[in-house]
This record gives sequence, structure tokens and C-alpha cells, in this order.
Amino acid sequence: MSKVKELPGAAIVAATQVPSVRNTAAAYVQRVRGGEMGALPAVLGLVVLCAVFATARPSFFTAINFANLFTQGAAVTLIAMGLVFVLLIGEIDLSAGFASGVCAAVLAVTLTSAGLPWYVCMLAAIVTGVVIGVVLGTLVAKVGIPSFVVTLAAFLAFQGLVLVLVDEGTNISIRDEMVVAIANRNLPPWLGWALYLVCVAIYAGVQLRRARSRTRRGLAADPLWLIGARVGTLALVAGLAVAALNLERSRNPNLVSLTGVPIVVPIILALLVLWTVVLRRTSFGRHLYAVGGNTEAARRAGIPVDRIKIMAFVICSSMAAIGGIVAASRASSVDPNTGGSSVLLYAVGAAVIGGTSLFGGKGRVLDAVMGGAVVAVIENGMGLMGYGASVKYLVTGSVLLLAAGVDALARKRASAAGLR
Repeated sequence: MSKVKELPGAAIVAATQVPSVRNTAAAYVQRVRGGEMGALPAVLGLVVLCAVFATARPSFFTAINFANLFTQGAAVTLIAMGLVFVLLIGEIDLSAGFASGVCAAVLAVTLTSAGLPWYVCMLAAIVTGVVIGVVLGTLVAKVGIPSFVVTLAAFLAFQGLVLVLVDEGTNISIRDEMVVAIANRNLPPWLGWALYLVCVAIYAGVQLRRARSRTRRGLAADPLWLIGARVGTLALVAGLAVAALNLERSRNPNLVSLTGVPIVVPIILALLVLWTVVLRRTSFGRHLYAVGGNTEAARRAGIPVDRIKIMAFVICSSMAAIGGIVAASRASSVDPNTGGSSVLLYAVGAAVIGGTSLFGGKGRVLDAVMGGAVVAVIENGMGLMGYGASVKYLVTGSVLLLAAGVDALARKRASAAGLR
């Protein structure tokens, strides 16, 4: 009886002991060896790529090119964030690229032909994405058609639908100031710094709250020095980014001034926070991982598998709609190629490169953001070095293959560790 009474106290003592830097580093290395690498490959790849391009082309790290990286990769990153939800349940959506094109075309047609207000047009585009997701998800979950076949059929059909909406190839110009501002305007410098302070404060608060909650429950929590290191790193990197974006980027400041954080950045950050909370803090998020880990086991546990799958496709297509809106804003127009070409390949590549597993059950929305940054850096850096599309595709494809290989090896290591 005395031993039973001592166990909780021992657990609390063990949980409240502050691990040393060496022990923490050793535990992290052990997790990596066991296959839990997270976004580490994407971070390392991003550092290496930036170093290579900055060395080859000093203009890579200029203020104007740094801002271009955010606007160039925004649409792909947003679509990739939605694809994470479908990949988490072990499915695929090959139509996400052209789904964004359909939604962008709906935005353009309602703006120009119907003359509706910009907010109604955006809502119509997002509702279109929701409807697309419901249809695709129902065909996969209820009818039982493999997602590869359903979304491949949609991939082909949506190309035709875009042609119909843009009147067989017409380029529809978008002149609405609010829509164009999304990907072409910037926040005032003071607002950029205010956003920076809010983000750092929220991140620090979340980290401290999580550690305090785990300590109260007698679980092992991150030490304060580790939390401080994380917050400090975020504050340093984000602070340098805001400072760089607040520099004057215009070649003729007297004519037009270009300073501040692009408006699309807080949009991505807001969606990142929203979907991260959904995945980590809601029953839907836990069910999503459960379905991706083992569909049959999730069904037997009482999880509404079909509903979860449909919702995953709805979120994916809704994010594709938002990506289409951003793409239309950046180009200030919509044409038959909107959402086509390499958009889907880059979006899937961004999610996988960031660390989301193609086998389901593992991934975060942050992975899509990290992978989107890698894809944007490759495309931008290759362009500055004068390489054509052929080299860009070869390099991006190689990076995607490497990421998929790392994912496969990580799963093998995790399985081997579980068997031991």
C-alpha cells in the first residue's frame, strides 16, 4: 500500500525535474532516429537553398525579392494547407489546382459580369469550393470510389469548367481595389510591427500555458530555457523579416513607395493558427489523425469516418478557393491557365516536403507553410540564376522525391522502433 502512495509523488518529481541541454538534445536526436523528424528536412533544405542562391545571386536577399517570395508562394501554400487534411486521412486530391481555378473564375465572373460587391464575390468563390469538396468527399466516402479516380476525373472536368466560365479562353481582368490589394498591397510599417508583437506574445503564451498544464497533470513539460529559446528564435527571425519588409523597395520612392509586410502574410498566418487549433484542440482533429492512422480501427471506435472524410475534402477545396482568390489577385486577372500548369504539383510537393506523410496519419498545417517556402525559394532562386522551366521542374521533382524517400524511411524506422 505504501508503494502505491509513493508513485504519484515520484511521477510529479520526475515531471518537474528540469532536463539539461545535453539530455534534451539527446532526446531530440533519439526521436529523429526513431523517425519523428517533423519539419527538420524542410528547415535544413530551406537553409541550404537560401545559402546557395544568396551566394550565386546577391540579389536574392534584397528587400524587393524577399517580399516577392511571399507573394509568389502564397497561392501554392494556401492550397497545400488544405491538401494536408486530405493527406492526413490517407487520400489524395488531384483536382485542387483546377478547383482553385474554378473558384477564381467564379470570383472574376461575379465581379465583372454580375457586378456584385467584392465580399459577395469572394463568398461565392469559397462556397463554390465548399460544394466541390462536398461532392468529391461524398463520392469517396459514401460511394466508395478511390480518391485518385474521383479527383483525376475532377481534374479533367474542372479544366473544361474553367473554359466555360471564362468564355472559352477569354482573359478576365480584375480591377476591384479590394481584391487586387490582397496579393499586391502591403500593411503600414507600424501595423507590421504590431502584428509581430502580437504573434510573439501569443506564441510565448501558448508555450507557457502548455508547459504549466502538463506540469499540473504530472506530465513531463518543456523546461523554461527551451521555451525561451523557441520564443527567442521566433522573435529574432520574425523581427528580421519584418525589418527587411519595412525597408523601401521602390526604385522611385518619390513616385510610389513600397514598404511593409504584404497583406497576404497575415492571411496565411491567421489560417495557419485556425487550422492548427482545429487539428490539435478539437475532436475533429483527433478523429482525422485516427482515420489516417487506421480507418477500420477508427470506425470500430465509433468515429464517423465518412463524415470526417467529407469534411477533409471540404476543407481542402475551401482552401483551394482561397488560393484561387490570391492567385487571381496577384495576376489581377483570371484565364484558362489559372490553377493549372504546375500549381497542383507544387502544392502537393509543398505539403510532402514540409513533412506531411503520403501514407496518412502524420502531418501539420505548418508543414505546408514550410514546404511552400522551399518551393517558392527554388522557383525564385532558379529564376534569378537564369534557369528555365525544365531545370526548375527537375530540381523541384528531385526535392519532392527526396522528401517522399525521407518519409518512407522515417516510417520504417518508426515501425522498427515499435516492434522493438
